Amino acid sequence: MLSTRADELEELGMIWDTADAQFQENLAAARAYYAEAGTLAAPRHATMLDKPVGQWLTNLRRPGGLGKDPERAARRAEQLAAIDPDWNPGQLGWTVDWQRHYVGLCAVLEAGGTLEELLPGVTYRGDDIGRWLARQQRDWARLNTEQQRRLGVLGVKPAVRPQKATVRTSAKAGAAKGSDAFTRGVAALTQYIRREARTVVPRGHTEVVDGTPVRLGVWLSNIKNRRDRLSEQQLAALAQLGLDWA
Repeated sequence: MLSTRADELEELGMIWDTADAQFQENLAAARAYYAEAGTLAAPRHATMLDKPVGQWLTNLRRPGGLGKDPERAARRAEQLAAIDPDWNPGQLGWTVDWQRHYVGLCAVLEAGGTLEELLPGVTYRGDDIGRWLARQQRDWARLNTEQQRRLGVLGVKPAVRPQKATVRTSAKAGAAKGSDAFTRGVAALTQYIRREARTVVPRGHTEVVDGTPVRLGVWLSNIKNRRDRLSEQQLAALAQLGLDWA
């Protein structure tokens, strides 16, 4: 009898647990967000269905965020995992930001993009996937085994670091080394100008050329400060790229 009355009340919209009702509303927003973004690694400011889904998910990932009741917490975790198995990347050993960029990389590749085309500046849903990819290749040794495996499946490999040449004391060897650095810098600057259509480079910007990161902003600042030591050929190369000071 009591069960029948409870069913009748629920049909009329009776809510027995407001906390669970609110969770289900937010869960519906999270489901809609996943359908659009392909991940629950939402930035904190993300909203969906007029719900602050990004902040809500952030709160859930915190210790005790799923509630004090173990059974309820386990049930909620299962519901979130049913939407996105990687909804809480901290349990896997990486950040929400890493997870979101990884999903962005997968989406770009699935859309027909290639790793060679993913240079810094290529974005997906506002995230610079190209810059992130270059950082993963550069800092490959810092990634955990599962991160390396996931990226490896996509064809990502660690950046090839140039071998350090044997130190020579001759001025000729030093000049050759400086010439190589200049050549790499010009190649990086050329690539940057073609993509960005401008010669102003942020000091902290790193450009990846043939898998090798070049600290282009620092290089350009240094080369400008010692332009009086550059050869006529080097100055001409820079002037041809549109650098007025050369």
